[in-house]
Amino acid sequence: MTKSYLLKTKKSKLLYERAKRVLPAGVSYILRFIEPHPFYTVRAKGSKLFDVDGNEYIDFWMGHHALIFGHSPSNVMKEVRRQLENGTHYGTCHELEIALAEQVGKMISSVEMVRFTNSGTEANMYATRLARTYTGRDRIAKFEGGWHGGYDALHKAVKTPFDVPESAGLTEGALQDTVVLQFNNIEHVRKTIRKERLAGVVIEPVLGAAGCIPAKQDFLKELRELCSENGTLLIFDEVITGFRLARGGAQQFFGVKADITVLGKILGGGFPIGAVAGPGEIMERMDALRYERPKLSFHGGTFCANPITMTAGLTTLRMLEDGRLLNQLNKTGERVRRQLTEIFDGKKQAVQVTGVGSLWHTHFTKEEVRDANAAARADNEKLVKYHMHLIENGVFFLPTKTGSLSTAHTKVDLEKLVSETESFKSNP
Repeated sequence: MTKSYLLKTKKSKLLYERAKRVLPAGVSYILRFIEPHPFYTVRAKGSKLFDVDGNEYIDFWMGHHALIFGHSPSNVMKEVRRQLENGTHYGTCHELEIALAEQVGKMISSVEMVRFTNSGTEANMYATRLARTYTGRDRIAKFEGGWHGGYDALHKAVKTPFDVPESAGLTEGALQDTVVLQFNNIEHVRKTIRKERLAGVVIEPVLGAAGCIPAKQDFLKELRELCSENGTLLIFDEVITGFRLARGGAQQFFGVKADITVLGKILGGGFPIGAVAGPGEIMERMDALRYERPKLSFHGGTFCANPITMTAGLTTLRMLEDGRLLNQLNKTGERVRRQLTEIFDGKKQAVQVTGVGSLWHTHFTKEEVRDANAAARADNEKLVKYHMHLIENGVFFLPTKTGSLSTAHTKVDLEKLVSETESFKSNP
């Protein structure tokens, strides 16, 4: 930490002292902690964050990658304000939930029916339960480095060493039916799937928390074939990639269809959301008018499909539907990854810039990063130093996390990222 950050964030330091008295670790999500204290945002607009000390930051974290149009986009905010006058939470059925579900089905070819939740964690939980219900099997597979929220059965093998429990309070019973697979290693996956009777395989097509690592297209295609051959449902966790890589998400981008799709982030247009989606034959097992317990896969929640989120999500998806804005973002993302790679190569620094579409991550390592193990071997201290250098100079990345683009980012914003990367010195 340099004196620059400390001098610029004096009011944030005082707020953090207050926060520590009422919030464990002083934060509502440990990801948001910055050593020795986070800055506190008071306003956000477009590509910018503004903190309590009057500092301005170009934001490349973008609300955990949820804000594809940047902060407070005018079209979305206009519709949300209109809906606010009609109510924020009905606790009854309304047309907006139908409209958003229809819109999701129009954009993702594998989707016929949708159920909404309030987070990606909830959506993964219900998707796992649905896969077990539909197949009549118990075991679920996930991949090393895959992050699917805090749901017990999937909260395993997220960080190295993978055999260490991810949290206290996870019982042996909750994890005993979870099988761990190796990402981008089709031989290991083939062997495991053929010997197990799996209800489903859950995969992030682009590993998020592990360092923005795309699955190889051939790997995904053979995974699809293996699941079909073995009566196993392929579950794509598209909380990050949904409506970002393409109008139809990673399934369109990679040309591989999932049996169940888990959505979140962009789907909510800046408001809390999650969703489980898929073909009617699978989704109907959530139909309490058709199935009773113990054959029903239960789903529900007080704020599920609330009209504010439905309004914001519907407005967002309609703006993304033709794919034009996403194609532009993907081209910009490709240019950013190339420019950053060239800068570090010019500095003779061993760096791998991973990612796809409008997402990227910087790994300080000589090794090709194709899975979570390789990412874990990178020099994390250098990455923190790089990100803190950017923050101190008005460019915000959550330290050690992936960057993402929005349509609000300007040419000037990107030039600032490039120039501050050029000025970064990894050694004292």
